[in-house]
This record gives sequence, structure tokens and C-alpha cells, in this order.
Amino acid sequence: MIQVYNTLTRTKETFKPLATGKVNMYVCGPTVYNYIHIGNARSAIAFDTIRRYFEFRGFKVTYISNFTDVDDKMIKQAQHDGITVPELADKFIAAFEEDTAALNIEPATAHPRATENIPDIIAFIQVLIDKGYAYVADGDVYYRARKFTHYGELSDQDIDQLEQGASEHTVDAETQRKEDPIDFALWKAAKPDEICWSAPWGDGRPGWHIECSVMSTKYLGDTFDIHGGGQDLEFPHHENEIAQSEAKTGQKFANYWLHNGFVTIGDDDEKMSKSLGNFVTVHDLIQKIDPQTLRFFMATTQYRRPIRYSETTLNEAANNLQKLRIAYDNLSYRQKDVSAGIDTAVEAQLTKLTQAFTTAMDDDFNVQNGMTEVYELAKLMNIYSEQKIVREATLNHLLSSFTTWLQIFGVIFKPDGLLDDEIDQLLQERRAARTNKDYQRSDEIRDLLKAQGIVLEDTAQGTRWRRE
Repeated sequence: MIQVYNTLTRTKETFKPLATGKVNMYVCGPTVYNYIHIGNARSAIAFDTIRRYFEFRGFKVTYISNFTDVDDKMIKQAQHDGITVPELADKFIAAFEEDTAALNIEPATAHPRATENIPDIIAFIQVLIDKGYAYVADGDVYYRARKFTHYGELSDQDIDQLEQGASEHTVDAETQRKEDPIDFALWKAAKPDEICWSAPWGDGRPGWHIECSVMSTKYLGDTFDIHGGGQDLEFPHHENEIAQSEAKTGQKFANYWLHNGFVTIGDDDEKMSKSLGNFVTVHDLIQKIDPQTLRFFMATTQYRRPIRYSETTLNEAANNLQKLRIAYDNLSYRQKDVSAGIDTAVEAQLTKLTQAFTTAMDDDFNVQNGMTEVYELAKLMNIYSEQKIVREATLNHLLSSFTTWLQIFGVIFKPDGLLDDEIDQLLQERRAARTNKDYQRSDEIRDLLKAQGIVLEDTAQGTRWRRE
């Protein structure tokens, strides 16, 4: 049974879906005013990996992740670029889709946009006003946080301390409009030359928190299984989502809250973020490294743990990924001379590894322990590939398990294609040179092929090649 760490209860719990065999997940998506940085990608990769594991375990997953396509940052950036907010959103949604595809992140079941759900947002806010949970102030609409008795439980904060912290901030016009400093905006009155929509309380646009309450319940129902996002969203974003949603519906909002750790950078492990200006965009990074290396680097750290980003840690991931690729190639190469039948001893070892892999991953998606079993499987594959007799059914079972496990982490190995005629001729010439004991020419050809990115490996079963 799968165990998940629930931020709300701060305990590890047995996952019990609302509907047998189905998982409904909502994960907060990006604000699309720039390219995503690898901190944003960490969240997308972490929850894509979780989604894939649920699917591996036989669940049908409905996965919703939004685009915030209107807010203060987007308005400011659009004005700076001399374009409209929708044009800015379209540009960076397309960039997000391109970058996440390169990282082999599966598209969500739906990617709703805030601006596509304005009527639903307005209707949601009106219910909160009617129930006394929200109030209008000079065209803005605010939520009465103190009225919601469970406010602060997700982030484990005392509401009186929150009030004291809010009171210490500089008093501005917005604070003066609020009944209580901890109240938060559901709707922001329109300012000159800003994008806006008409609402019963005046022209304006939605606040950030309300959109996720609206879109998650619209697509998944008043109560759903899992709500996910980065640790930085616990407060105030997710705290406010709970307050809004449960005040409106009278139902529990999400049964399990999962939060991924930060990506840190530098010797002092500073959190990577756009606001701090210390970020690296996925768009730029994947021009320099294999996107699969970045995916593997992030997917193989347990989602709640921080990831330290550096050139050294990326290189370690690349080296480990290459070792797995070699194991895959080694066993794939033996497909040319397999014998019929099954190897019961190897099958028994694979069964034990499979059980250990599932046990590790069932424990709150413990990918580090899961990867230990992947490396053990790679070791088994390397050893088996050197055997004089390789059984077809067992070879296929090993490769199938290996590729299936790696796909959970978003890694896909494909057999290399045929060499072009020039390289094929060089390989034939090298084989002839070795037959004639012309080792000088054989080594020359090896070096020439290496210069073209082809590494040769002489094995007991013959010469095989791989790309660097």
C-alpha cells in the first residue's frame, strides 16, 4: 500500500483514494510571464514522477495543473514588453510546453487558464460574499480569514501571530481597506490601462489564490485526493485555497497535501527563485545539456528533499545515467544471439528486485531507495549479458522491467539507429583488420570512430558500439 506524507497532518498516511483505482490530483502551475526556471521544473518533474508511479501501480490518474495568466507580475511584464497580457501568456505557455516536453513531462489531463474561468471565479466569490466570508471594499473583495476556524492549520501557524506579522508591515491604502490585516484579496479593482473584467462589485481581475480554488473544484469536484505544489506555496497560497474552498462548499477540500522541496544554489544553499535573481531557466540549460540528464537529476531525489544544483551534481547525474544506458545497450546487444526458453535463477533475482523496488517507492515515493534497486537491476543485466547462453524470455523480461521502472523517472532509452554507410564501412574494415592481425589499422579506425562520437566495445560476443 502506498504511503504519502500529508503536510496537513504532518504524518505519513496510507493513501486511500476517494474512488477505487482512481487518483484525482491538482498541482499548482506556473505564472507565465517568463521561461520556467529549474525550481519550477522541480515541482513539475516531482509530481509527474508521482503521477507516473500511481499509473505504474494501476491507478487511473486525472491530473490538473493550471496556468496563472493574469496577475501583477504579468501586467508589469506585458507593459515592459509593449504587448498585451494575453499575448505574453500565449508566448510563455508555448515555451512551457516546449520545455516540459523536452523534459518528458506528460501534459496534464487539463491545463486550465485563469482568464478562461472568469465567470466561475465571479460566481465563486459571490457565494463567499453571500455567506459572509467575504466583503467588498472600494471595488476590491477580501476574504475574512479569521472567520474560517481552521485558518493556519496547513502551515502550522497561529492566527494571532499572523495578525501581528501583518500589522508590522507598512500601512498602505490596501491595508486600510481591510477589516483585518490578515484578510486577503479575492478580487482586485481595476486600475487605469490594466486588463479587467466586469463583476457585480465593479471592474477588476481575480486575486491569485481564488483561481486555484475555482479550477481545482471545477475539474475534480468539491473534494479530491491530492493537492500538490512547492513548499513555498504552503502559506499563504494553499492556506488560502483551503479557507476559500471549504467556506464555499462546506466540504473537505483535499484529502492529502504534498509539497516538494526547493532547488538550492551556491555554498549557502540559497533557494532558487526569480525574485532573488539567482535562477537558471530550463530554456537556456537544455541548450547546453541533454534534457534527459536534467530530468534524471531531479527525478531521482525524493520529492520532499531539497536539491542542490551545481555543475558537479549535474555531471554525477549524467555519469549515472550513462551507466544505466550502457547496461541497457549491453543486454539489448545480446538479442541477436538469444536462445529459446527462460532462466529461472535470473527470474528469481528479478522477482526479488521488483518487490524491493515497489516497497521503496510505496514509501512516500522514496526514489533514492527505488533507484538502488534500479542500479541492482542494471548490475544483473550487465552480468547476464556476459553469459554464454542468454534466454530470450528472460532477456525480454529484464529489459521490460528496466525500461518500465526508468519510465517512472521520465527516462526512456531507445536502441540506436543504423550507422551511416561511411561508419558501417569503417566497422567492416576494422573487423577485417583484426582478422588479419593488423592491430595498428584496427586502432586507427577505433580512434576515427571515436572522433565521430562512436565508442566501440569488444566483447566475447563480438564488437558492439554506442554513442558517447
